[in-house]
Amino acid sequence: MIAAQQVLEAARALVAAFAANDTEAYFAAFSEDATFVFHGHGRVLPSRAAYRELWDQWQRDGFRVLACEPSNPMVSLHDGLAIFIHDVTTRLQVDGRVVDSQERETIVFQQQEQGRWLACHEHLSAMPEQLPPI
Repeated sequence: MIAAQQVLEAARALVAAFAANDTEAYFAAFSEDATFVFHGHGRVLPSRAAYRELWDQWQRDGFRVLACEPSNPMVSLHDGLAIFIHDVTTRLQVDGRVVDSQERETIVFQQQEQGRWLACHEHLSAMPEQLPPI
């Protein structure tokens, strides 16, 4: 269970950095070769540098994270990898407007040689409110 607790702590730090709009701490939580899939963006981002470039552009355009509340965390471990899934309620400032969203996020963490867990993939999906349960 130690590894699962380490992953939960790494995920908590990543989400806290995002919620604080702390760019440096947020991107430090990802490996250089991390990939990103966001439901509101038209293409896969193939690296941390590609996402950072997009993030910096968003920031120049007035994007700010105002709050991010995670819930329902789940971790599964797989030989040096961990899959972390949670729901997030996020409040953003976009184009001068405040936007609230509910999403489900999957983050794959990989344990580094020194034991630290870094995110190597993030997938964010919208959670439509009106879908019937399956």
